[in-house]
Amino acid sequence: MNGRSLKLIREVMINSGKLTSIEISQDSIYLEFKDVELGVPKEIEDFSLTVRFALDSFITIFYNNIWDIEFLSKYDFKNQLLSEEIFFEIEEIKFVDFEYLNTFFYDFKKEKSISVVEDFNIHNIRNDFFMLIKTKEIAIAVGGNQMDFFTKHERLTDASLRDLSNQWMLYFLRYHLKRNLIKDPMCENHPLKYPKK
Repeated sequence: MNGRSLKLIREVMINSGKLTSIEISQDSIYLEFKDVELGVPKEIEDFSLTVRFALDSFITIFYNNIWDIEFLSKYDFKNQLLSEEIFFEIEEIKFVDFEYLNTFFYDFKKEKSISVVEDFNIHNIRNDFFMLIKTKEIAIAVGGNQMDFFTKHERLTDASLRDLSNQWMLYFLRYHLKRNLIKDPMCENHPLKYPKK
């Protein structure tokens, strides 16, 4: 994905996105986000986006309260497996931003890393790709030498991402034309609804 697409990924996730699951399987790490502003939401399913990191992948969780990362206690070190449902509202997302990563070391007291690379050091990331996620409770740095984005139906490309984003924007505009008939919290809380001061 190009830089414009990564910027778009950030925009469709931070307004209403929630981190809802984490899966680790040997050298692949999957993070699933729900309520992302892509496509046309259907009543029977939330629109979700999965980000996969592979090839020398790592994940580092920054935290202050050990109970906020209780989901990591289920990690099977021997088989390098974890599959847990979680729930964190997204405050910020950035890609390959060392300056923003440095803020995590000041904002959080502790960190826990999982990586297939034996000498992995969060202070010296050597991967091609990494994503930084900040929530109210924790922050996450996750990366690898391969990064892919998936919906439930397809692997995203620059073109398909743009199409899904356009579909959501048309849905948002139609929603506001019919807003007295239906209610969608994602649209109600979107910043485009409020005029700039």
